[in-house]
Amino acid sequence: MKTPSELYRPSPRPYTGIGELDYPFHDKAITITRCGRLCIDRKKISLGKALTGQTVGVKEISESVWLVSFMHHDLGFFDHESAHFECAPNPFDAKVLRRSPE
Repeated sequence: MKTPSELYRPSPRPYTGIGELDYPFHDKAITITRCGRLCIDRKKISLGKALTGQTVGVKEISESVWLVSFMHHDLGFFDHESAHFECAPNPFDAKVLRRSPE
């Protein structure tokens, strides 16, 4: 029946961060601004402050539609014309399995 502070021991390994991110299959690597935006060609797309200072990969998948990825995760798509961002489907969403008719 001890509290967490009584059990806590600092790790002997120093934290070095995630390192420099590389996106070899994307067209551009862009750093997210302090206000959580991706700025590309004078367009500002808000992604959220959680990604501040992180580098994301941007790849044009069709005319004026771009895919935004962070590490190995596709975050979503934005339309370069309207600067509208839409989230990618969540790969961890629960899936409903349908029973076959008997």
